[in-house]
Amino acid sequence: MADQGSMAGGGGTGKGRAHHMDFGAQIGADGQVRFRLWAPAHDHVRLALDEGAPLDMVALGGGWHERTVPAAGPGSRYRYMLTDGTPVPDPASRFQPDDVHGASEVIDPLAYEWQETAWAGRPWEEAVIYELHIGTFTPEGTFRAAIEKLDHLAGLGVTAVEIMPVADFPGQRNWGYDGVLPFAPDSAYGRPEDFKAFIDAAHARGIMVLLDVVYNHFGPEGNYLHAYAPTFFTSAHRTPWGDAINYDGEGSEVVRAFFIDNAVYWITEFNLDGLRLDAVHAILDDSPHHLLEALAERVRAAAGPRPVHLILENEENEAHRLDQSFTAQWNDDVHHGLHVAVTGEDAGYYADYAGQPELLARALAEGFAFQGEVMEYRGSERGQPSAHLPPARFVAFLQNHDQIGNRAFGDRITATADPSSVRAAASLYLLSPQIPMLFMGEEWGASTPFAFFCDFGPELADAVREGRRKEFSRFPEFQDAASRARIPDPTDVATFQSSKLDWLELERAPHAGWLDWYRRILAVRRWEVTPLLPFIAGHAGQWHCIGQGGVRVTWQGGDGCRLTVAANLSATSQDDFPPPVGRLLWLEGQGEGHRLGPWSVRWMVEDG
Repeated sequence: MADQGSMAGGGGTGKGRAHHMDFGAQIGADGQVRFRLWAPAHDHVRLALDEGAPLDMVALGGGWHERTVPAAGPGSRYRYMLTDGTPVPDPASRFQPDDVHGASEVIDPLAYEWQETAWAGRPWEEAVIYELHIGTFTPEGTFRAAIEKLDHLAGLGVTAVEIMPVADFPGQRNWGYDGVLPFAPDSAYGRPEDFKAFIDAAHARGIMVLLDVVYNHFGPEGNYLHAYAPTFFTSAHRTPWGDAINYDGEGSEVVRAFFIDNAVYWITEFNLDGLRLDAVHAILDDSPHHLLEALAERVRAAAGPRPVHLILENEENEAHRLDQSFTAQWNDDVHHGLHVAVTGEDAGYYADYAGQPELLARALAEGFAFQGEVMEYRGSERGQPSAHLPPARFVAFLQNHDQIGNRAFGDRITATADPSSVRAAASLYLLSPQIPMLFMGEEWGASTPFAFFCDFGPELADAVREGRRKEFSRFPEFQDAASRARIPDPTDVATFQSSKLDWLELERAPHAGWLDWYRRILAVRRWEVTPLLPFIAGHAGQWHCIGQGGVRVTWQGGDGCRLTVAANLSATSQDDFPPPVGRLLWLEGQGEGHRLGPWSVRWMVEDG
């Protein structure tokens, strides 16, 4: 493989930033554009450039085809023509102005002049994450419109935004997990320079930007790789989406390089502060050097001294991945424990957490609730021991895109739960030494749902619509066809529109009250909890259960500090809590001495 280094205006801090790779269209120092495609299933490939006649590409061997064109430049539109005449977009396209089936556009990454050239990132311990979906975050649903809301986030106390996937997907609306062109920000949100402008503006406000990326599958529409590079996939492994991406079989060297390049591309060319890797348990790799480890090494080498944060979603709760290579993991166990306590729901995977407050306490103190024990919902063991990890290796939340959007109506927890119970649960995760993550609109108790939506072609749309309704047929409230018909149609534009945040709510009750509450508690985190995190290492947490729904967790800091929370997550008072010791940080609800009222949480600190 050719050198795949990165540059930023000739160094690491210049105004232009470009990542150079073997794939796709690359503008050389002489201004000529080199086009390269890996198509091992074809001996001959042509390049269709703008409106001109197709040009023959040179077969380099190993499945590679290349052509350098002096007349091409930024803005040129191009496709690759396969042997049978089928036109396909560039799998490494930097931009698709006419969506996934259209022509790719040559982009000059050095053309964007970065303004925040002194940005050096932020330590992970300072992270307060805000997950958002660009298309529904604002009425316009664009990168540029999102810039206008950054002052709101900075004032709230957010220090990092985590953006749901932006890789080009079919149609005009999607959660992002159906992307098929991983290097191209979707045109529905704007151009690549618009995304860079958003990142630049966030950095100007001290806000990190993390991007959700999907390396476990491609979406069902617009993926042409099967037509010219079938070895991109393997039947040796199976995933919920079919054949797995080939990370360990014949031809996997190029496949691995493609995705590693993608990760480095986002970090270097877009100056991102980190990535959230979706469902890594479905990245199946039996090679001696797992893709995840190779990817982390390359990303950190490319970033140099700048702190870059790599966050996992991992159903298997593999603690060993957090020992060195990865920064943190989404902690579903904290969410599930909080959700069950607040809602009383016990269907599906919630069943294992119902009536088990010790699982929440353990998850807060040690990271994972299941550390090798059998989870009945799975019917198998889950997780690895995690108490040795610092609590900041885990991301805690009460809501996220999955836990809202995978509900039949996309309803938020504030739509059904009592506000006092929601505040109690939120105060637990927001002041925890784990890293907190809010979902967009949570801070004002947004009334808008976050539904599942997509924009596939007619044939696939019918299957998605029926599949969505069939998915809920196992729940008692959706046993008949009439009740299932009430579930919003994911392909209806109205479902997408209903999920857009209503920013006018901030000026009305009760939403203004919620916003004030979140601002105040995040200020307490910033001044009182965040400074403790560098001193709270592994094996720091100790937990106890008290009565029905009561938990107490203490974290011992290496500097002698002690952070303690006592929580009564029930509707009745409890009188068996140890008396408070130290300085009161936050009292949610009512508490005095041994007693905590219903839905009450008391945070204390003993300074070292």
